[in-house]
Amino acid sequence: MGGRERPVIGVTAYDEKAAWGSWHTDASLVPADYVRTLAALRANPVILPVHEQPEDTLDALVRRLDGLLLTGGPDVDPARYGAEPHPRSQPPRLQRDAREIALLGAAERTGLPVLAICRGMQLLNVAHGGTLIQHLPDVVGHEEHSPTPGAMSTHLVHIAPDSLLHEVIGWNERYVPTHHHQAVEHLASDLSAVAWTDDGTVEAIESRTRPFLIGVQWHAEADDDMSVLEALVREAATMLAAREELAPRI
Repeated sequence: MGGRERPVIGVTAYDEKAAWGSWHTDASLVPADYVRTLAALRANPVILPVHEQPEDTLDALVRRLDGLLLTGGPDVDPARYGAEPHPRSQPPRLQRDAREIALLGAAERTGLPVLAICRGMQLLNVAHGGTLIQHLPDVVGHEEHSPTPGAMSTHLVHIAPDSLLHEVIGWNERYVPTHHHQAVEHLASDLSAVAWTDDGTVEAIESRTRPFLIGVQWHAEADDDMSVLEALVREAATMLAAREELAPRI
């Protein structure tokens, strides 16, 4: 990995009620798997809390990052894609939706590599003009994508051999950890579907025009195979090395 330093990767936070000891309070947090995996891959993960910032401030923040990871979590607000809530849709996190869409926009303006996981992939599609299936069992007729509350399942994923995702992770198909009840419905016009399950559910998307803008529906942070996050760290390291090369010599 080039460069003198570890690449800095921003990790979007949850804004949720939490408890520890005798404390019950609002908290900005992420599941530790995201942080541990990035650190194990020699990146510096930085948690990005949910709060509003002006566009110029947000751009300045993103310019200090070398990569962005949009994490999983609760459902994207269906009003974002012009739909009424399904009875099984979760209460929306309006501020988180707005924050992550703004971060994504700033990352794209800056040319930052972006990986979006689970909810993150859904948010990526919505931010680019796509829509979501609000309760996947209604469409596929089974619960295999999230059969047990609070636990991961696994299913087989097939990756398009001519995709960037295939190029950067190097495998065609494998069983991956999964937990989601929503999925891509109508794909945004500037994105491509590049992975699927046997029931036809879209499991990965990528940009048609940007060098590294990838979403995966499965939970790559909880996978024994680290190739998806390794690809993000490599791209972030390349970004860091390019910035170091352009930095003024002292």
